[in-house]
Amino acid sequence: MKHVTTKNERDRLMIEALIFRCGQLSRAEIHELTHVQRSEISRMVRELLAEGRLLPAGRADNPMGRKQVLLRLNEEFRFVLAVGFDDENALAAVLDLHLHMRSSLREPALLDQGQEGLTRQLLALAHQALTKAEVDPKSLVGIGVAGSGLVNSRDGVMVMSSTVEFCQDFHLQEIFESEFGIPTAVENITRAKTVAERGLGTGDLDLDMIYVEYGRTGIGAGIVINGKLFYGAGYAAGEFGHTHIIEEGPACKCGSFGCLEAIAGAAALESRVRKAVGEGGTSSALALADGDPSKITGRTVLQAAGQGDKICAAIVEQAGNYLGVALANLVNLFNPAVIVIDQRLSLAGPGLLDQLKRVIQRKALRHSAKDLTVRFGSLGSEASLLGAGRVALENHFEIPALKLPRFMIETVKVPRRKNPTARTAA
Repeated sequence: MKHVTTKNERDRLMIEALIFRCGQLSRAEIHELTHVQRSEISRMVRELLAEGRLLPAGRADNPMGRKQVLLRLNEEFRFVLAVGFDDENALAAVLDLHLHMRSSLREPALLDQGQEGLTRQLLALAHQALTKAEVDPKSLVGIGVAGSGLVNSRDGVMVMSSTVEFCQDFHLQEIFESEFGIPTAVENITRAKTVAERGLGTGDLDLDMIYVEYGRTGIGAGIVINGKLFYGAGYAAGEFGHTHIIEEGPACKCGSFGCLEAIAGAAALESRVRKAVGEGGTSSALALADGDPSKITGRTVLQAAGQGDKICAAIVEQAGNYLGVALANLVNLFNPAVIVIDQRLSLAGPGLLDQLKRVIQRKALRHSAKDLTVRFGSLGSEASLLGAGRVALENHFEIPALKLPRFMIETVKVPRRKNPTARTAA
């Protein structure tokens, strides 16, 4: 919880935070939500308008009395910087206070020079994104960084990564705050995408939601409980891909056997299709891979399945059954209102979503699954940056607590000084 030392400062920030969370508000609505005196709200709103932090947004459609002037954030008064990376790409973007992208950059991640090389690349991309957006770093209110790995969000440190091995004890918050002098939030990519899909995707703000990421290197889950991300005691919650599905299954990179990731992940799909093609099978996935079996990926398998390829469709259907069972377990454990499935799986076509829904309804407890919504994500490759930017903005607009001055909450020794107004003896 951040603190301020004066009530005026707290209340000004509270007004901005309310408008950030609720959208356009009138002075009367701010009063109803805060119970701050109307005269004080009017004074502070005048100040915020004069400073350019707020802008008028037309008039409310209230049925009685004078039409109230609505207020909105001036999205171009301040900005956020978002940075993301995994074992394939490094990304950066500048977003306004409404999370509209002013610039974005993407390039292959440089992983052959360890932490120092990746740090240089991420910082360079960040500066390039600011230059492209014509935004002064001093106008940033926050920086969000999303990385592929286990992240201690409290300390801003990537603890480890199974896909980028050198990302151990990677102090990303310290690196970016040292470079820019701007508060920086660090988050796991799956949880960043969860934040983005919750609210930014379709406008849903369900208090209990699960986002399932289906990436090239793993399957993860972002879990929202009562409106807040669930991290677990060691920030490792959501390792969905390493839940056990079958006995004596294939080996998983985690060291166990029969994990969801090992039997239904992208690597498992591509391995099975490559084997089928190598044994003489015919699949359109090979054409999508330019005739090179080594270039068949989970994405090409899903695309081919969506195009009606029999081999790929059968393999995806089997993987869908395993994934559906695992999702049913999540439903029984957490009873979410919504499950959002990674948009990349939509390449296989709407039939896969229908299959997942059927398996969940068949395997999960009836009461838990009765009102459940299951849908594909609506955000694409920009989801991690949008989520990182959203996390940074939520930190900036956190309503602060009023911290009283030190002399009011603890005993302090008051220095004795000569009274400058006392008359000096002749």
